[in-house]
Amino acid sequence: MTPAIHPLKRLWRYARDHRGDALLASVYSILNKLFDLAPPLLIGMAVDIVVRREQSFLAEWGLVDVRLQLLALAALTLIIWGLESVFEYAFSVKWRNLAQDIEHELRTDAYDHVQGQDLAFFEDRSTGGLMAVLNDDINQLERFLDVGANDIIQLATTMLVVGGAFVIMVPSIAWMVLIPMPIIIFGSLRFQRLLAPRYAAVRERVGLLNAQLSNNLSGIATIKSFTAEKHESSRIAEESAAYRDANRRTIKVSAAFVPLIRMVIVLGFVGILVFGGFLVLNDELNVGAYSVLVFLTQRLLWPLTRLGQTFDLYQRGMASINRIFDLLDLSPSIEDGHRPLPVERVRGEVTFERVSFEYGAGDGNGQTPRAHVLHDLSLHIPAGETAALVGATGAGKSTVVKLLLRFYDVRSGRVLLDGYDVRELRIEDLRRAIGFVSQDVFLFHGTVRENIAYGTFDATDEQIVEAARIAEAHDFIMALPHGYDTIVGERGQKLSGGQRQRISIARAVLKDPPVLILDEATSSVDNETEAAIQRSLARIAVGRTTIIIAHRLSTVRHAHRIFVLDQGRLCEQGTHEELVAAGGVYAALWRVQTGEAVPIPS
Repeated sequence: MTPAIHPLKRLWRYARDHRGDALLASVYSILNKLFDLAPPLLIGMAVDIVVRREQSFLAEWGLVDVRLQLLALAALTLIIWGLESVFEYAFSVKWRNLAQDIEHELRTDAYDHVQGQDLAFFEDRSTGGLMAVLNDDINQLERFLDVGANDIIQLATTMLVVGGAFVIMVPSIAWMVLIPMPIIIFGSLRFQRLLAPRYAAVRERVGLLNAQLSNNLSGIATIKSFTAEKHESSRIAEESAAYRDANRRTIKVSAAFVPLIRMVIVLGFVGILVFGGFLVLNDELNVGAYSVLVFLTQRLLWPLTRLGQTFDLYQRGMASINRIFDLLDLSPSIEDGHRPLPVERVRGEVTFERVSFEYGAGDGNGQTPRAHVLHDLSLHIPAGETAALVGATGAGKSTVVKLLLRFYDVRSGRVLLDGYDVRELRIEDLRRAIGFVSQDVFLFHGTVRENIAYGTFDATDEQIVEAARIAEAHDFIMALPHGYDTIVGERGQKLSGGQRQRISIARAVLKDPPVLILDEATSSVDNETEAAIQRSLARIAVGRTTIIIAHRLSTVRHAHRIFVLDQGRLCEQGTHEELVAAGGVYAALWRVQTGEAVPIPS
């Protein structure tokens, strides 16, 4: 088994293109801290000047006059504080921009990776849960890179510089300030191990809460129509309370860090204060040096209390990084083929050879295996013909379409396009050759023009208008407040069902695919709209292979070939007239829909 790679190492490898920026940001952080540590030295020099006067440290450098010493110290102070401010600005800008770059690339890569997963992946996961990873977790990482990385570098710089100064200046008592450091670091690592699972639980609760919020906002019309607002409020309150409780369990541990560390720090500080003072009283240490040591002790040990905040950011960041990389580690169960098939070469011949399929087993979506949806299905649709798939709900009609589009792969048998197994074809080429008009039309938030041109992004205005005319959508579009520039709202909610359907058809017309699939395209529209859509479909079906899935048999009676499915099996096929004359399943459905027979309730 390959040993797990620490998430920080993976993040560093991931950010390899930014190593130069990270190194420069680190240098700025170190220089800023070096100048930040200078004020205690300046204070010590000031005390040295007023106490020792002509015998001060600066006097040894040729500045005997006390007033000149103070002026020189003032100038040195301005320079040091100015440089500290310059490098603070520099590291802040560098770290923040680096965080933004990594966050941007990680989010886009994660989105691209998620977008490349097969359909089963999305059917088994909530949109809100994925949003929590793609947005909230990546933002959490940004907070750590903004602050935590700089804090760790500056703390390490402080420990090295101040610890070295103590060893050089007063080796006899340096141990007093050095001993607390390993205790604090060890305690910090212990807290890190205690916090890790707690923050993982917090991130998990965030995903669940986001999933519930996303689900409710998408279904707000249903919630209102069933007056279920109180019920949903209680569900959100329950998820939010679980998130709050997970945070409370984490806070209970993380909040204890600083008080405990402070007690260790005060021991070192008191030791230097007392024993350093004894050295001054015994004339073994001058007052200026003593002042420097006292202030440096505070500058060394007190920042260690920030380890709590730093490790808090670190653990939040690591919990988020783990979730991000877990997502990036997922592999789609459907592998891309390697055979190219340019759309201009596609004739549109579709063949199913003894295809069997069931959801759940091995499709990567984690569902429990269930009965077969398709059983040994064989059918053939010649190029350029219109074929229909009919049958009761659950007969397997939509599954046929999903297998052709390779949303799923067959368990046995083959699906062929122009004689090529679709598993051998490049998925991009396969799906470019197929236009899909679904019963559940999805329009993106944007203009009518953008939605018609979706997938054919280089289309001209003339081509868009012509596609709308063919779909009999132009007239109602021009009647909209801003015509083709009218915003349709999220999922096209500002338009009626029939209007959305016709825009969807216009989108397919503009794509001009060799194979067109119409999945219940007229099932939820009124008779007038259905008639308009039927006229559109009759025009666009000419010269291309068209597959129609329908419950209304009146919409498929003119198809060249009708395939009747029953519980995943092909039970009949033929023209409308042949199937009615055969007196089988199709004929029974036809009699029911035309009013010649009344179905008997089961």
